Amino acid sequence: MRKLIMSTLMTLDGVVEDPGGFSDFSLRGWGNSYFDDEAQQLALSTLLGADLLLYGRVTYEFFSGFWPSARGPYADRLNSLPKLVASTTLREPLEWNAKVIEGDVAEEVGRLKGQAGGDIVMYGSTNLMYTLTRHDLIDEYRIWVYPLVLGNRPQAFLHPGRTQGPPPGQHLAPGLGRRRPYLPPSFAAYVVAEHTLAAQQLQRHPRARCLVASHANS
Repeated sequence: MRKLIMSTLMTLDGVVEDPGGFSDFSLRGWGNSYFDDEAQQLALSTLLGADLLLYGRVTYEFFSGFWPSARGPYADRLNSLPKLVASTTLREPLEWNAKVIEGDVAEEVGRLKGQAGGDIVMYGSTNLMYTLTRHDLIDEYRIWVYPLVLGNRPQAFLHPGRTQGPPPGQHLAPGLGRRRPYLPPSFAAYVVAEHTLAAQQLQRHPRARCLVASHANS
């Protein structure tokens, strides 16, 4: 039985939109300055345990426009893995070693999980996450919580499309201005829960694990 891991970066106010800087979102790339060597190694270890990647259409289009030309251990592993894309508009053939999921997405993912093999890893893809969560198909949520507030954006762990939170801006939460970037899950959930309803909901999920990042200059 394979494990499906959902991995995403999230701000204190629950925003997951474009932390890598691939879109025209005005605050795109907000996660890049926090992604130090330790974070890269942790991300690589997740990929090394996987043999299949899963994307929604939007995330696939962003990633496939950037990663094929990137180099390095993480990029090389990411580029080499086969990928499945949940989409009703994309048609074969797809680039970047990818295929469109045919038929019912939840049914196909459930079938793949029943096979022998490594982990299935899904990045971002919020709408796809909602679908798979409703069918209880995600085994582990790896949420990288960043000490940052963007404000007035859709929040991943509230109802889709709902916005809530402080005005746009940036700040470090108490206890997050530390050089040590990853805190024990219980402490991470406690610190974040004081600042966002999204994290309060997240910490109650039995398969959620919060990784709290601190700024490289803290």
